Amino acid sequence: MNDLETDALHEQFALLRGAEQHKNALIEELLRRLDKVTQDFHQETLDHARESQYNREGQLRERQLNNDIRHLHSLMVRLLENERAMNPVVQTKKGAHFMESTERDPFVLVLIDGDGMIFEDQFIKKGESGGQEAAAILATATRDYVQRRNPSLAADYTIVTRIYANLKGLGDVCYRAGILDRPTIMDDFARGFTGSKQLFDFVDVGTGKDRADKKISENLKLQLYDYHCRHIFFGCSHDNGYARLLEDLGDLSANDRITLLEGVPFEKELTMLKSKYKTTKFDGLFRTSKINVYQQQYPPQLTPVQSQYQSPYQPVMTRPSPTPSSNPSSMNPMATSWATTAVSNATRIVSPPPTPQPTPVVVQTIPRNRHGQRIDPVVKYDANEVERVKKLKMCNVHFLRHDCIFGDDCTHDHAYKPNKNEVQTLRHVARMTPCKFGTECDEIKCIYGHR
Repeated sequence: MNDLETDALHEQFALLRGAEQHKNALIEELLRRLDKVTQDFHQETLDHARESQYNREGQLRERQLNNDIRHLHSLMVRLLENERAMNPVVQTKKGAHFMESTERDPFVLVLIDGDGMIFEDQFIKKGESGGQEAAAILATATRDYVQRRNPSLAADYTIVTRIYANLKGLGDVCYRAGILDRPTIMDDFARGFTGSKQLFDFVDVGTGKDRADKKISENLKLQLYDYHCRHIFFGCSHDNGYARLLEDLGDLSANDRITLLEGVPFEKELTMLKSKYKTTKFDGLFRTSKINVYQQQYPPQLTPVQSQYQSPYQPVMTRPSPTPSSNPSSMNPMATSWATTAVSNATRIVSPPPTPQPTPVVVQTIPRNRHGQRIDPVVKYDANEVERVKKLKMCNVHFLRHDCIFGDDCTHDHAYKPNKNEVQTLRHVARMTPCKFGTECDEIKCIYGHR
C-alpha cells in the first residue's frame, strides 16, 4: 500500500469522524428540545388540572350557597309561622321583606337549540303568523306540564323562552328540502315568535360552528342555580354534545330542576341520561324526524304565472273554394294567373304567432349544513386525470365562471376546448385552493374549496 492510498484512508476517516460528531451534536440538540417540550407539557397539564379544580370548587361553592339560601328560606318560613302562632298580631318587618324578596318574580325558563329542535312544518310555512301560533302553543304546553308536575308553584310565574339558531342556514335547509317556498320565510317565523310575547326570543346567532350550543350552555349554567328560576325546559334531544354538559351538572338539585324536551328521538348519549332527568314531549309542536335535504336535490319549481298576454292576431276566415267546373285552371293546370294565385293564397288560414311563454325561474341556493357552514357538492375524479388537467394550465375562472377579467392577457389557457369530464376534473382542481371566506362564503358562483 503506497502513501497515496494511506492518505486517502486518513481523509475518509476524518470525514467519518466529522460526520459522527455532527450526528452526536444533532442527537443532543433533539434530546434537549424533547426535554424542554416535555417540561412545558407537564407544566400545561398541571395548569389545566389546577384550573379545572378551581372551576369545580367554584361550582361546588355556588351550589352550596344556593342550597344554604333554600335552607335559610325554609327556616325563616318556619320561624314566621311559629311567630304567627304565638302572637298573630306581631310580624317582623325583616321577615316580611325576606319573604317578599325570595318569592318575587318567579319564572320558568325554556331553552331550545333551534338548529335541531325545529318546529313542525305547518307552523314555519305560515311565516309570522305561524311563529305567533307556535309561541302560544309552547306557552300553553309549558304551563300544563308545570301544573301537573309542580302544583305547589305559584300561578303568577313567568315563562321565559330563548331559542338560538342560525336563521339563514335553517331557512336554506328548509327551502332545499321543499318545506318553504323561499328561505326568508324562516325570518318571518322568528319575527312572529319573538313579537308574540314579551319574554319570548328567537335569537339569530349567525353562521359558525357551535354558536347556538355555546350560548345555550352558558345560559343554562347561569340560570340553573338562580333561586327565582324554578324550572328549566332544555330542548336538546338532537345533539350528543349536550350530554357532557348535563353530566357535569348532574347533582340531585340540578336533576330535579331540569326537564329534557324531546323533538327528534334522543341521541344515544342523551338516552343514557334519561334515568337521571325528567323528560317530556310537546306533541304536534316540534318535528319528530330530522330534515333530509337529499330527498330533493334541486329547489322546487316555481308555478308559472298565467300570462296575461293575448295574441293580437286572429285566424283569417276561409273563403269557399271554387268548384272544378267554375275554375278555368282546372282544365289546364299550367294556365295559372295572378288571380288564381291570389285566390289560392286567400283560402289559406294564417296561423297566429305563438304566445310568449314565461321562462321558468330557477333560484340558486348555496348548500349548507345545519350549522350554516357552506359545503361543496361531491365531485367524482380520477387522481391521474387530475394531474393531467393540472398540466394543461387551463384558466379556472374562464372555464368554470366564464368571467375572467384578464381576457387575452390572462397567463392561463383560454383557447383549449375541454370536454365534459375535463371540466368536472377542473372543478375539483379549483377546489384545492381554499376560499378566503371559508365556510361563511356567500358567493353563489365561487369555485374554490370551503372547508
